[in-house]
Amino acid sequence: MDRSWIRNSKHGDREYDAGVRQFINFVVKNSEGREKLPCPCHKCHNLLHKRVDEILNHLTKFAFDNTYTCWIWHGKKMDETHVGKPKNSVFEEENVVEGDNLEDMLRVAQDEFNDDPSKFERLLSDSEKPLYPGCKKYSRLKAILKLYNLKAANGLSDKGFGDFLEVFKDMLPEENVLPKRTYEAKKTLSTMGLRYEKIHACPNDCMLYWKEHESLSNCPVCNASRYKKKEGVPAKVLWYFPIIPRFKRLFSNSGDAEKLTWHVNGRKKDGKLRHPADSPQWRFIDAIYCDFSKEERNLRLALSTDGMNPFGSLSSTHSTWPVILVTYNLPPSLYMKRKYMMLSLLISGPKQPGNDICVYLAPLIADLKKLWEQGVEVFDAHRNETFMLRAMLFCTIQDFPAYGNLSWYTVYGESPCPICEDGLKGKWLTASKKNVFLDNRRFLPDDHPSRKRKRSFNGEQEFRGRPKVLTSEEIFKKVEHIHTTFGKKNKASLQNKDIRSVRFFGVCLTGDTCL
Repeated sequence: MDRSWIRNSKHGDREYDAGVRQFINFVVKNSEGREKLPCPCHKCHNLLHKRVDEILNHLTKFAFDNTYTCWIWHGKKMDETHVGKPKNSVFEEENVVEGDNLEDMLRVAQDEFNDDPSKFERLLSDSEKPLYPGCKKYSRLKAILKLYNLKAANGLSDKGFGDFLEVFKDMLPEENVLPKRTYEAKKTLSTMGLRYEKIHACPNDCMLYWKEHESLSNCPVCNASRYKKKEGVPAKVLWYFPIIPRFKRLFSNSGDAEKLTWHVNGRKKDGKLRHPADSPQWRFIDAIYCDFSKEERNLRLALSTDGMNPFGSLSSTHSTWPVILVTYNLPPSLYMKRKYMMLSLLISGPKQPGNDICVYLAPLIADLKKLWEQGVEVFDAHRNETFMLRAMLFCTIQDFPAYGNLSWYTVYGESPCPICEDGLKGKWLTASKKNVFLDNRRFLPDDHPSRKRKRSFNGEQEFRGRPKVLTSEEIFKKVEHIHTTFGKKNKASLQNKDIRSVRFFGVCLTGDTCL
């Protein structure tokens, strides 16, 4: 069956419509009586299950996922090959089904059981124990993993899943080892889960009780107690989800490991801007850091953060800040999917950290520096080899107030622009008590007629050029002697009162790397 239309045809043309009809016929033929099947449109990406008529509607409305060329979720056997696949393509057949890659998962998880090998032995035992005497297809662990994936994909509640397990266990032969409660299934899978760290923090955001400060009971900056009135209950907690084990787990899945090279092997390179890999900043980094760009599996990450109210009450001012990492190696249809957005930090409230968010970013920055400077050894399940994985922070994504918190630039007042800084100043209106900015004509071409118009603007002609953008070296000279004390009760101590900005992340818009 020719499937070249998935990549070569455009959404909506005749070849595409014929291919969709061919796919629907294939689905109906191989559905084996199932009412709902994974939808392969670029919006659902086989994560949501739909009826056949809903799948047809989605594929008509949205494009077919062009990475899904081996229809393993819709009845295709593992040993089949398709005509439409180009030779030596990075998008080889995805020969991994949910629950079938246990060997890779156990190999990656083995390092996490060094302190307690008995847990790993129990996990191995569950992976080898047949679901019931004579069952060759499913082990206990594989069955639990398969069923729990279905629970997650269909949004089934814990109670509903427990009822399902009880009925399903009763249908199987009497000597089956399937758990009959959700708690037992979770307890079995929890040993394969990735660890997290609860790091205590000063309630005034001065510091973390981490590394050399881990044993302290009072903040050395503001002397606030580490605990609430009840001993043992921390006043504030940072939840850190270490990113290195999660990247290792990502590469342990053959399909995900293959998709992480899409930016090199699957991207259409015609000069149009469809993906961050098409941007000048990406090419600039490739040119400056050649050793990093040589390994196509090295990760380029975006960091995003903002405040949220987890309680859903408009009357509550509680502010919790999640910090999420996005992997730009993936295609555009995937890197903003929930499955691939990695929660790395959760800064608990009730108050927002503000400019002191740098305190809470310390564990994440430590891992990012390790990934950038040294790298970590990772097993690639797709290529069946081990390599040194490195990663870099490509950019940050946030609204303007959060940008001020991350960059430590004052985004309000007379000079709120972080690019122009003091080169573009506002005019204070006494009556409204606000700054207005009337110098926008400076960014027009020199011969633009609006530069000479007085009555349409502020009564003056404008012949000044655009403000100068500082290079990273010039910014560093301005901030190198700043001494900052974090904390709500300790204002930042600046030796130079004219200094307005500190930039920590990413790359300057001028193309110079920031410190």
